[in-house]
Amino acid sequence: MSAVGEPDPAPVGIDPTRVSQARVYDYLLGGTENYEVDREQARALEAAVPDVAEIARENRAFVTRAARYLARHAGIVQYLDVGSGLPTAENTHEVVQRVDPEATVVYVDHDPVVLAHGRALLAENDRTHMVGGDAWHPSGILHDPQVRAALDFARPIGLLCTATLHMYSGDDRDLPVRVMREYLDALPSGSYVVLSHLYDPEEQGESAAMRALEHAARTGGLGSGGARTHAEIAAMLDGLELLEPGIVETYRWWPSGPRTTPVGVAQRLVAGAVGRKP
Repeated sequence: MSAVGEPDPAPVGIDPTRVSQARVYDYLLGGTENYEVDREQARALEAAVPDVAEIARENRAFVTRAARYLARHAGIVQYLDVGSGLPTAENTHEVVQRVDPEATVVYVDHDPVVLAHGRALLAENDRTHMVGGDAWHPSGILHDPQVRAALDFARPIGLLCTATLHMYSGDDRDLPVRVMREYLDALPSGSYVVLSHLYDPEEQGESAAMRALEHAARTGGLGSGGARTHAEIAAMLDGLELLEPGIVETYRWWPSGPRTTPVGVAQRLVAGAVGRKP
């Protein structure tokens, strides 16, 4: 039996002594599928930006609103969620299938923890699938037999790539642009893209906070994590017709109601956008 505060013993192939991006995100969202090594990394992020959990919460809320829009107003009935992370409240399939029970969702992730939990959760949902794949290698995902069997690439697709591509912090600043271009080129006309990314507002206070957050991620177990400016995020979405209000902090993308609390630093450090492929 697990110790109090620890999840069940790790399945074969899962190393509980190494930090997992998905489990750190789970912890920040208040989940329980994480280990002490993940909580230690989360505490390092909190030391850099005390309200860092707001990045995870605002991102999740943005994804929910965007997915609801695609299902209810854009008429999208099939979705590819790349780098989906651990199942949590209001997963993509729950949001869109509440609008259209026949909607098909394919989740893709490379983390064995995510794959194990996702497959267990989705075992009885024949319109939702969990596929192993690396978001940084689009060709492998786009040509995966399970993906091709579930999704019809002759009809519009909703591509979600949220809080995923900012986990690159190498010297090739154009790599995320090239990766997104490969996904975009594969989508048929009429498809929609939902993207969120760590954001550098290029303002003194927020940029300093982001540098501290990046340092905590790179020197901790995560080993990576890099923000992009408005212009750099726009380059990742080149060729799309962006819905209003364009690329903005996620809390500003069609909020569900008036804000009654002040905006914190962390809420300025994640941006999102939704675009349509002509």
